[in-house]
Amino acid sequence: MTIRIGNAPCSWGVEFANDPRNPTWHDVLKQCAEAGYTGIELGPIGFIPEDPALLREALQQYGLSLIGGVVFRPYHDPDAWDEVLDATHRTGRALRAHGAQHMVLIDSISPRRAPTAGRAREAEQMGKAEWVAFRDRLAESARIGTEEYGLTVGIHAHAAGFMDFEPELERLLDEVDDSILKICFDTGHHSYAGFDPVAFMRKHIGRISYMHFKDIDPAVKTRVIENRTGFYDACGQGIFCNLGDGDVDFPAVRQILLDGGFQGWCTVEQDCDPTLDPDALGDARKNRGYLESIGFR
Repeated sequence: MTIRIGNAPCSWGVEFANDPRNPTWHDVLKQCAEAGYTGIELGPIGFIPEDPALLREALQQYGLSLIGGVVFRPYHDPDAWDEVLDATHRTGRALRAHGAQHMVLIDSISPRRAPTAGRAREAEQMGKAEWVAFRDRLAESARIGTEEYGLTVGIHAHAAGFMDFEPELERLLDEVDDSILKICFDTGHHSYAGFDPVAFMRKHIGRISYMHFKDIDPAVKTRVIENRTGFYDACGQGIFCNLGDGDVDFPAVRQILLDGGFQGWCTVEQDCDPTLDPDALGDARKNRGYLESIGFR
């Protein structure tokens, strides 16, 4: 069995393509390689150049493979469908050009859900008609990624969106065929939502096609949930700590992957606030070292 470890631009604080606080894309690739990773995600579409020749040269320069890319868009908003479709196709083209495999779908943060991140019992729920339309938009992106671009598409639950809590994720999995939609499982977001990532993995390992490794500081989680802190403010307060320092049981995660015959990429994501001058390279090295210490090579 082969598990490969990559990283993502969000570990360098890159959440939005045109944020003036972002480091340069070349620096992100360079530091990713320096920290011991062999693959990287695309980041928000437009951050890394969409010109295949430019990116191909840089990937070769730093000895990196392109793993996948995220469509982080407001699937919950019917008026944003053109924006969602544009991001789906641009991401699909960029991934296909470099032989990357994974397209990840994330419903972006909604003002209706932001105050109840981590509070499943309080969170507003969609009515039947709204849910069906939301589900169908996710399914259409999944179909496009799978059938038009030859990618493996995974749904990713994310704090403060309408695909956040475990029952919502399982409902979607029941209603969309697994031939077009797998799971990109994020250990940290599942913990943030108040559910057990290890238990979910045991139940659904056969549908997990891709992993995001993220850890959660339990003290920060308790505080931000109690204070109804916004997601990006929670990132700035350090809710996503170094791997091994939080409440995710990564040795158990590794064993489930081994027992399930998982093969492919697991990508470290340590979302951070670039304005706080984080030691992104140092954290990336520590995270790689921790994974090696528990048996990931």
